[in-house]
Amino acid sequence: MCRGGFIIANFSPLGYNNFMTDNWGMLGHDWAVDLLKGQLKRGAPRHAYLFTGPSGVGRRTLALRFAQAINAEEPPVPGEFDPQSRTSQQFERMQHPDLSLVQRQEGDRDVKIEAVRSLQQSLALSPYIAKYRIALLLNFEEASNSAANALLKTLEEPASPVVLMITTESAEVLLPTISSRCEVLRLRPVSLDLVVEGLQTRWGVLPEEARLLAHISGGRPGYALYLHRHPEVLEQRSSWLDDQQKLLWSNRVARFAYAESFWKNKEGFHSALQLWLSYWRDVLMQTTESATLLTNLDRAEEIKALSDRLDTSSARKMVSAIERTLRELRANVNVRLAAEVLVLEMPYI
Repeated sequence: MCRGGFIIANFSPLGYNNFMTDNWGMLGHDWAVDLLKGQLKRGAPRHAYLFTGPSGVGRRTLALRFAQAINAEEPPVPGEFDPQSRTSQQFERMQHPDLSLVQRQEGDRDVKIEAVRSLQQSLALSPYIAKYRIALLLNFEEASNSAANALLKTLEEPASPVVLMITTESAEVLLPTISSRCEVLRLRPVSLDLVVEGLQTRWGVLPEEARLLAHISGGRPGYALYLHRHPEVLEQRSSWLDDQQKLLWSNRVARFAYAESFWKNKEGFHSALQLWLSYWRDVLMQTTESATLLTNLDRAEEIKALSDRLDTSSARKMVSAIERTLRELRANVNVRLAAEVLVLEMPYI
């Protein structure tokens, strides 16, 4: 699964005139688009931006739209761009010669300092063909301490013409000296109705599927579209939810055996935990008879049955246990041990 944001716009059904009035092809975040357009109309883009929010909410998409708008070729008005132009398409594919990309490489634990140093060298050069060089640093909460500190020099002494764009889950997880030197745009999930409408009108998703994906994604348009385009991810989701249901009826031996399956699959365990957390939050809301909409809409009957068997305290303990395990994984504890402790804490039905 791609992390840190998703390209959510599909330019083909949108004509140029419609696109200019269509919020840069974004679903939601109108305020952020308006803010960035306003800066371009005044000819005053900042040297660094920090796009925060949950994965799949549109951080990377918005950053790329801004890069396209900054480097638009003969725009009718500042802040707009032709999505079909060669420049726009190159930025869309993240293949423009004046776009430098920094992110954690597969197999690495974090973003290395060498990647930031390489970025600094490239930013010292003049743009090849664009107005601005763009540096896109994705999921920078994954940067090592040395890489984060190295970036400070670039932020303190920005080259010109360069615009840095950083994405992360939260400004608070970065060094304060980084976030304080950036214009921070905090993106939040959009309304479920808007996601449902966008999935149907832009990508032809059937109403029932669109509604389910909107709920599962929690109002994150990019993640909803990703799920639609990758049914195997939905199949894995269903498998992990089935596994959890079986664990509730299993003895200690079976639970230990299941925990062992995550021994060498930390990323898979992390993804399963995030899914189980959303499930148990649904259970918790059901035990309190909250009017909050379910995330796992397709498991409504199962969640209702479980909430009838458990009290609010038991559901809250499971939410806390999963949240604790996620923190432990971020602290690089032993995966197998963390999994064993968690499965033993699950209620026995």
